[in-house]
Amino acid sequence: MTCIRPTAWFTAASLLLAPALALGADREHQQLAADIRMLQEQASRLELMMASVDATLQQLAAKMDEQANASRRLFTDQQLAVDDVADGVRILRERFDETNVRISSLSQEIEALRTSIPPATPAYARLATDPETGLALENPAPAPAAAPAPLGAGVSPQRMYDTAWADYTNGQWALAVQGFEAYIKTFPRSELADDAQFYIGQTYYADGAFKESVAAFEQVLLAYPDGNVVPDASYKRALALDRLGETERAQQAFELVVQNYPESTMATLAQQALDRLNRQ
Repeated sequence: MTCIRPTAWFTAASLLLAPALALGADREHQQLAADIRMLQEQASRLELMMASVDATLQQLAAKMDEQANASRRLFTDQQLAVDDVADGVRILRERFDETNVRISSLSQEIEALRTSIPPATPAYARLATDPETGLALENPAPAPAAAPAPLGAGVSPQRMYDTAWADYTNGQWALAVQGFEAYIKTFPRSELADDAQFYIGQTYYADGAFKESVAAFEQVLLAYPDGNVVPDASYKRALALDRLGETERAQQAFELVVQNYPESTMATLAQQALDRLNRQ
């Protein structure tokens, strides 16, 4: 019986196990390669998903910005409407106050005229003959002389202003301008002189004479710098320049209103006009 040496046995076992070990290592390598490819595919898909999510987020951000802009525009338009209503109410209140003042002035003038007219003296018939004897009466008493008619009352400042105002409200532009100019010339130190000059500008503006309107409003600023209508005149001057197509001068005029009268309603309206011009 042949005896096999241990060294030879191990050598034979190694020769038999080597292919199996090589095959196992190859399979493990293939499995690792497959896992790597799978991870790469998953990474690619994740990258695509992230890109899609990023694009979606950008679209959402753009929509949110658009909605925010729309909300701001809507708020601005609503604010403009509210300011226009407030301005209309203010103008109506001013006209109501002016009407009350005119009514009070007219009442005082009527009362002054009534008290200035002397009471009428009754006229007595003088008899030329004696009713009992039929003889002519000697030296009949002369009939009382008729009372002289009262002198016509002079035109008051309020009456002259009210006449020009009536022409303005009735659309009689030329008469209104003449009336307000006559008022300023006759009563240059009156409290309503600056108002008269302001309404000269308003009359020209309503008649479409924007160049003359600018000059009239500028006269308010120059002649009556402390008048209560100066903010209104400054704002209306800017509007007239805008209607003339002088956009740059109009912007400068609106900016002056905002700077010089920041607490007035005219400053708010001027800022809205600036926003409108900047959007054009």
